Parts: sequence; C-alpha cells; structure tokens
Amino acid sequence: MWTVEMYETQNGAIPVKVFLDKLDKQMRSRALTELRLLQSMGNTIREPYSKHLQDGIFELRIQAAGNISRIFYFFFVGRKIILTNGFVKKSQEIPLREIDKARKYKADYERRNRRDS
Repeated sequence: MWTVEMYETQNGAIPVKVFLDKLDKQMRSRALTELRLLQSMGNTIREPYSKHLQDGIFELRIQAAGNISRIFYFFFVGRKIILTNGFVKKSQEIPLREIDKARKYKADYERRNRRDS
C-alpha cells in the first residue's frame, strides 16, 4: 500500500483539494475511487487509469458521465504519492500551464522535503 498525500504550498494552499471540492458529486466520487486504485497499485498502475507525462509527472485519468478530469501526481521516497493539481479536460490537449504547475509543485515539494529522504 502506498501513502497518498496532497501537496501543500508554503502559504498553506492545497491545489488538488480545491480542485476536488469544485467537482460535482458524481465526478468527485469517481475521482476518489480512482485515487484508491492509485493508492493500492502505486507505481504499477498503467493506462487507461494513469499515464506518465514528463519529468516524473503522471496523470490520473478520471471519467464520469461523459466528463473527463485529470489529477497530476508524482512519486516520492518512502512509497509516497504526492497529488499536485487537477483540471477538467475540455479538449484533446493537456494545457501546458497545468503541467507547468505540477512541475513547479513537484520541484517545491522535493526542495522542502529533501532532508527527509
């Protein structure tokens, strides 16, 4: 079993929690189901549930009632999965600004937690 944590900025904001709180009930329920799957499978999870994007950033793929959402995450020392941010997908392309946010959050988390590893 893996530990799933939500990335928290230095000022206390939790971007993925804000995202989850904005989802409708059906999509949030599906997201939580997929997060439990991620927690149990960890780095063995594959498509169609998850996909590696770049620089150690992965996307958890969530679909409910024809709507599609993504949650970005990365793996960290000690069987940890860190959730960074999410978005509702409205086109084929993943917005680069969302991937850039995830990369920035990953770098910040690693910098602040380096001494723990």
